[in-house]
Amino acid sequence: MEVRWAIAATALFAAGGAAQLASGPPWLWWTLYLACYAAGGWEPGLAGLKALRGRTLDVDLLMVAAAIGAAAIGQVFDGALLIVIFATSGALEAVATKRTEDSVRGLLDLAADQATRVDDSGTEEVVAAADLRVGDVILVRPGERIGADGQVIAGASDVDQASITGESLPVDKQTGDEVFAGTVNGTGVLRVHVTRPASETVIARIVAMVEQASATKARTQLFIEKVEQRYSVAMVAATIALFVIPLALGQDLQDSLLRAMTFMIVASPCAVVLATMPPLLAAIATAGRHGVLVKSAVVMEHLADVTQVAFDKTGTLTEGRPHLAHLRILPDPADDSRNGPEDQAGTQADRLLTLAAAAEQGSEHPLGRAIVAAAHHQGLLLPAATAFAALPGRGVRAHVDGHLVEIGSPAHLLDPTASHEASSHEAASARAVVAELEGDGHSTVLMLLDGRPAAVLGLADRLRGDAAQAVTHLAGLTGTTPVLLTGDNPRAAARVAGQVGITDVRAGLLPEDKVNAVRELQQHAQVALVGDGVNDAPALATAHAGIAMGRAGADLTLDTADAVITRDELSTVPAVLALARRARRLVVANLVIAGTFIAVLVAWDLLGDLPLPLGVAGHEGSTVIVGLNGLRLLRDAAWRRAATSPPTASTPR
Repeated sequence: MEVRWAIAATALFAAGGAAQLASGPPWLWWTLYLACYAAGGWEPGLAGLKALRGRTLDVDLLMVAAAIGAAAIGQVFDGALLIVIFATSGALEAVATKRTEDSVRGLLDLAADQATRVDDSGTEEVVAAADLRVGDVILVRPGERIGADGQVIAGASDVDQASITGESLPVDKQTGDEVFAGTVNGTGVLRVHVTRPASETVIARIVAMVEQASATKARTQLFIEKVEQRYSVAMVAATIALFVIPLALGQDLQDSLLRAMTFMIVASPCAVVLATMPPLLAAIATAGRHGVLVKSAVVMEHLADVTQVAFDKTGTLTEGRPHLAHLRILPDPADDSRNGPEDQAGTQADRLLTLAAAAEQGSEHPLGRAIVAAAHHQGLLLPAATAFAALPGRGVRAHVDGHLVEIGSPAHLLDPTASHEASSHEAASARAVVAELEGDGHSTVLMLLDGRPAAVLGLADRLRGDAAQAVTHLAGLTGTTPVLLTGDNPRAAARVAGQVGITDVRAGLLPEDKVNAVRELQQHAQVALVGDGVNDAPALATAHAGIAMGRAGADLTLDTADAVITRDELSTVPAVLALARRARRLVVANLVIAGTFIAVLVAWDLLGDLPLPLGVAGHEGSTVIVGLNGLRLLRDAAWRRAATSPPTASTPR
């Protein structure tokens, strides 16, 4: 509703301005301006009257009164401009509020609506997930969302829990492992013992934390409301005094009214509003052209205040998808080709990768797809596999070129109780390589060839190309090195942190842990969090400024974040912070200009005899000056300066 009235008011204002500039009949552009008054002013005016009944003087009502006063002395253009500014501001606030409410409701879509409950006799019953109780047992089939937080009591599978922990790879789940409501089961069947009621699941707590954090941000506006109240009361009192006192002293009615209305015009905050908004809006437009969507002027101000940046890992510092980083050939005394000269290593590695990729062609697991992608990238031709079998939570098995190829979890394939032909020496050698790669933060799978260990494949998430540079620029800009907050394991987190120069690493964090970490950092700094997944949404909402990686981000993350990076370029993070700081400097300069004009014009009107045309010219002149000054940030040069030369923490801001 607010948006439609704001659009109508703006259109009528534009039409009135066009008619006035075209020297149309006064009745025409007056009618259009007054229609603009009605479209944009009736709602804030009505709200202001209701507030007045509660003995609260609303600033919107004051602006409507100022606009009416301007029209009363013939300055209908000034009044219509005030109406348009405040109608547009109210519409933007209404849109932001609705998007936040919709995003929180959308999070609930991640939770399963139904679950299959199993009783002691094995009878299955489909029930609402909200009706599950602690102690119930549910059956989760392949591809289904898990209906409750609980513990696996039977079965094995891989579970995609990126929505909770942010991990890019599905996690193997077996008996005794914990699972979360809203995560997606892989290829196996699980029986889960429910350990938390629906209202206390991790996904439910995410909803509650987003709502709580959003409400906390809204309360920061209370200080602004107090300032508005004082300004409104002072301006109304001064206007009434300027009208009544001269009348009491015998001055002419028209002269008293003219002086009071002149005061209301020159003292109106129109110039101050424009002093603030053009730099911020110009910075928003410039950032948007370069791949950063900043959602409001308030957000741009928050970005200018940031003194500490925290990063999520998966999908933020990294690309969010695994790739084959290492293929380590294991020695086999029975296979001379595997132990030949060094120049044969490449040939042998290609042969093993070909066999592994051929076996994984039928797999839906992300690690399997990464192995196949690596083979395609090297131009290897993959033979057909036969007798393919996928073992949930364990790996795959297939026959390729006369060989039995098995690929899966090292813990499973090296189990002494398994019926494999590996000797204790071979198993120990394989375990040593697995430990080495996992110690470097890689995920590992073991390849058996005809029952014997043939290779260990190390997979990792690929670091973004500009991640290290972005971290360096942010450290110089804020004076503090960024922090890494991730749900991934400590080894993988430490590996990525070491590559980009981050020393403060906090790993294994659930969403609520990230919120607590952000709150801890906020005790000493203004924190911006950069993330991409649903699991980051509560922390994004809690942070002073939340920045989402938009290309891979979930809808909730994009709605909760204050700014969205649309091009997946981390280098834009320090650039937008530098641009926000420059916008703030222009805002301060503009406020000084606008305040000086208002002070001079008000003093002239109070102490002298300010002609109405001169007062209007001075008021509009200050508006033009601060507007043009702020629009300097629309130039591409402003972004290039921010992107290539971010200021250091010691640089005056």
